[in-house]
Amino acid sequence: MKKRFLALALVASMCVSLAACGNSGSKETEGTAANSSASETTASGQTEAEGDPVKGGTLTISLSASPSKLDPIHYSGTYESQIIKEVCDTLIEYNSDLSEYVPALATDWTVSDDGITYVFNIRQGVKFQKGKYQDGREMTAEDVAYSLNRSGELSDSNRLSMLDKAEATGDYEVTCTLKSANSSFLTALTDGGNAIVPKEEVEGWGDDFGSHLIGTGPFAMESFQLDQQAVLKKNADYWMGEPNLDEVIFKVITDSTQAANALQTGEVDIAMDLKGESVQKVKDNADLTLLETPGLHVAYVYFNMEQGPTADIKVRKALIEAVNVEEMVSSLYKYGEAQNASLPLPPGSWGYDASLESKVPGYDPEDAKKLLAEAGYGDGLTLDLYISDTEVRQNMAVLLQAYWAQVGVTLNIHASEWGTFSEVAMSNNADVYGMSWTWYPDPYFFLNKLFSTEEWGGIGNGQHYSNAKVDELLQKALEATEQSDRADYYKQALALIVDDLPGLFYANENVIYGVDGRVHDFIQRADGTIKLVTPENNVWVTD
Repeated sequence: MKKRFLALALVASMCVSLAACGNSGSKETEGTAANSSASETTASGQTEAEGDPVKGGTLTISLSASPSKLDPIHYSGTYESQIIKEVCDTLIEYNSDLSEYVPALATDWTVSDDGITYVFNIRQGVKFQKGKYQDGREMTAEDVAYSLNRSGELSDSNRLSMLDKAEATGDYEVTCTLKSANSSFLTALTDGGNAIVPKEEVEGWGDDFGSHLIGTGPFAMESFQLDQQAVLKKNADYWMGEPNLDEVIFKVITDSTQAANALQTGEVDIAMDLKGESVQKVKDNADLTLLETPGLHVAYVYFNMEQGPTADIKVRKALIEAVNVEEMVSSLYKYGEAQNASLPLPPGSWGYDASLESKVPGYDPEDAKKLLAEAGYGDGLTLDLYISDTEVRQNMAVLLQAYWAQVGVTLNIHASEWGTFSEVAMSNNADVYGMSWTWYPDPYFFLNKLFSTEEWGGIGNGQHYSNAKVDELLQKALEATEQSDRADYYKQALALIVDDLPGLFYANENVIYGVDGRVHDFIQRADGTIKLVTPENNVWVTD
């Protein structure tokens, strides 16, 4: 086996094109969480602190949609992962600028020459939070193997589909065997869906485990109220170091304007996913800070590829040509919260190919009418669009309804909370569904998750896209070890996907938060993940 310590963990291949990898300066995580401090915004999206951190206090964060599934193997949206990542830990993590892996519950690992076997050394002395079925016992290799196998077998979103088996090969050693070489495995391990959990709590609570989530993270879940809030309490025995905060509350506020108002009145300290006038409200308030950075994000409308009118590529092309994307984006994001998009991969990914943008059909409503007539819909057709009930998706749906009406398409809009929406999106019963996707710089987390036939039934490929040539290229990209080779395979796959016209990919949204001046040492990340205690920061608040 070749030794691959984390200091060598693919720094170049994971750079985000925010500022050519930035200058965050990665740190070893054998020690405790950093206690730096702040209140002005830096270019990297961080509130820096002056003076000594303050212990205690409550931090309240608004979520723009309601989390519903907090069991790691069942979660389907970022709203849920925000809570999971504070309660639970993963084997490894990304640093704040997503440029390299850093140790978490694993201290280091080795990888076999064929890329199939990974051996992880597990951190000793880490304890689970106390629960109903165990009293805060030490985490062992058995827990790691159990959690990874559970995800590999049961994850709703196939988050560890490349894993054949995980085995405890020592008290603090776990050996993972993959089905075949897969370059995305380490990145997959950073995902909250692959968090380490205690078997007793999972089996004890059964289907209710998500509402009583237990992990090894910096905060323990005290209560969870669907559609309202999750309350987390400090885990004073956290292995990385004691959190500065006593309590964290995630409060559901689906309307961006209401979230900004709550920030101004002090009801929340961090307002996530700001859009529209709320962005300007925060900018105009001297007591608040607006953090904004380009996100690894694509907003899109997906067409059912298997059944209904959109199974016909002529209909899909017509629906794309009926929309003036530039006009729609400028209407939806009046304060520059997003950029026009055309491809199902964000520009911040190293698999992006700008030369493919010209292959996407442009605005041409007259041609759209002709295509619909050729497809047998000269007298019009009716489609059902499913979206979550967030403000920006509802506004998008109304605009889309107007554009498509001009070419004879009647669009019925169905908006619901995230849990209900995600079930519909995964079921392949929607004519069209609209959502967004944000993850890591590795193209795997966009192209494989959204377009691989293996992902049928997941939230990414609920529309049942399938192309054998695309599947072959995606698999080759996973088996390649050099980033340049992987990028080439992904660009070839992307070209075929664009030709198939599976959806309307209209915007790359920025990550935008409003932060109260009492919040210190908070770091904004391009993947939208909130991390309150890391080797780089330990958030604290002042009165």
